[in-house]
Amino acid sequence: MQFPMFLTVLLCWGLMVCDLRTTVPLPVAVVLARQTSSVPPPVSLPNSQAAPPDKALNLQLPLESKSVRFAVIGDSGTGKREQLEVAQKMEEYRRAVGFDFVIMLGDNIYGGHSPQDFARKFEVPYKPLLDAGVKFYASLGNHDSSDERFYKPFNMGGERYYSFKKNDVTFFVLDSNYMDPTQLGWVEKELRNSNSKWKICYFHHPLYSDGKFHGPDLDLRTRLTPLFQKYGVNVVLSGHDHVYERIKPQNGIYYFVLGSSGQLRFHNLRASRDTQTGFDTDQEFMIVEITADKFYFQTISRTGKTVDSDVLQRQSGMENSSRLHETSVRHRKSLTRIAHDDLLTDSWPSWQ
Repeated sequence: MQFPMFLTVLLCWGLMVCDLRTTVPLPVAVVLARQTSSVPPPVSLPNSQAAPPDKALNLQLPLESKSVRFAVIGDSGTGKREQLEVAQKMEEYRRAVGFDFVIMLGDNIYGGHSPQDFARKFEVPYKPLLDAGVKFYASLGNHDSSDERFYKPFNMGGERYYSFKKNDVTFFVLDSNYMDPTQLGWVEKELRNSNSKWKICYFHHPLYSDGKFHGPDLDLRTRLTPLFQKYGVNVVLSGHDHVYERIKPQNGIYYFVLGSSGQLRFHNLRASRDTQTGFDTDQEFMIVEITADKFYFQTISRTGKTVDSDVLQRQSGMENSSRLHETSVRHRKSLTRIAHDDLLTDSWPSWQ
């Protein structure tokens, strides 16, 4: 009677061991595969089916029909986290605004210029915009290679300076690194022959700036402002100083400095009576909408804060030209003063 009982116990023990072996945990990879095998992968919707924009964007543009809409960045090409965050915020606003091009105010690629650098400092950050068909129109800064003019996504057509037109707005893109007589002649000819309602010039070095590190390029100002006045330029945008500043209108022209879409010089703006609005504590970009007679703009930080916005009325070429004589006299006096004052000349830092 005891022998069968022993066999029974032994059999039960064997069954328990077998059951334990079958319940040993599976490898993590196998478990995850089993858990996710029935869940479909996420689907990326095309832009036309994208979700509505975030209602918290606080959009300041009217979005009128047949308007020209674009974004502005300057001194952007670092490849660092801040540039990526600005680019992400730009895509959020693109979905709401529908801008289809971006103007670049120079220093588009810092450091090396290998294919890997172009990918890391331009193609990857702005991939959502590029995939949506947004075009970029670059100008050259002092950190850029002149060979960037051959880089197709910058749409420079192999030229250091060029122009392009969107509806009744013509953009004149200059190379402020080398403002030689040939380029000056081209600028005057293009401005003179343009019959656009809006004439917008952009380039890297600012004619007016209250940035502590660089400040304005006085020589460039002397060369260009008489032409801008004579031929009715409405808006001028530049970078170089790693801050944002909207200058009070100078002789009827609106001037902006936006050189902190990637770089930033914290608290680098000096107090000035010429500053309409300044911002030097974060990276930012600008969105613009131009209608027949109005220039709407909104400047947005990488965290989504609106740091400046306004509606600027279009000036007429006659209003600008009427101030030409007064401006020329001021420049002649300024040149005379600078020529005879070494201390004043030496007080300006190098702009290169």
